[in-house]
Amino acid sequence: MTVSVELPTSLPGLRAVRTTTSSLLSGVKHYHAVGRLEHGAIEWWGRGRVWQSTPGAIQIKEPGDVHRDLARRGASVFTVITLPSEEIEHAREAGRVVSSAQLDPGDTRAVPFHRLHDAVIANADRLALEVILAEAILTFSRLREARPGHSRPVRRAMDYLHAHLAESITLDDLASHASLDKFHLCRAFRAQIGMPPHAYLTHLRVQRAKELLASGARASELAPRVGLYDQSQLTRHFRRIVGTTPGRYANERRGTARAGRA
Repeated sequence: MTVSVELPTSLPGLRAVRTTTSSLLSGVKHYHAVGRLEHGAIEWWGRGRVWQSTPGAIQIKEPGDVHRDLARRGASVFTVITLPSEEIEHAREAGRVVSSAQLDPGDTRAVPFHRLHDAVIANADRLALEVILAEAILTFSRLREARPGHSRPVRRAMDYLHAHLAESITLDDLASHASLDKFHLCRAFRAQIGMPPHAYLTHLRVQRAKELLASGARASELAPRVGLYDQSQLTRHFRRIVGTTPGRYANERRGTARAGRA
């Protein structure tokens, strides 16, 4: 069972969610985020290796990261703060944003991230939160424990999937674009990304469906717009990855929006 609650923040564009779960979660990240484990212990796979998280561990996510829980000791509570994309772009101007996947409890490099979490939980005022966020993003750009690099064929395959997610894609198409035979591409993609190309593509399609729903699109018209055969296929994948149906997700988004305007 997984329960997520959005935490209020005084800064537009900064989103924080507190999640309690006893399930093993997995997915492709589509944003920059800093998570903190508040309770429990997790073993998870990401960026080519297995990590152990205990309370106080900071997890750092970037677009394209695959996260897959391997084991969980009891229920876990974690808070995830999604960083505004425009702020990350400002950091990129000063140098490439390269970050560690995790900073263990007690790691002094994590101090700005703990300040950010504490400020959000305390519902700090806008100016204070802006200052603390700026410090956290600067730290984000300075970390030098880089992720393992993706090989050129895998990067090209990822780019192709992103660019053509609404189209019918064959493995031969993907291998041709990546300039690698399909057998070696499948092996390299799974080893470096953490899932095979078709599973990665499904996550991209579901994420795009979420974005379209958030912009007001009707659930019944989404399947062809994200490259899926029909509504039943979309609903099956959406429920498996998001935990609910497209229609219910859209209704929940509308309800949240109405509550925010009230």
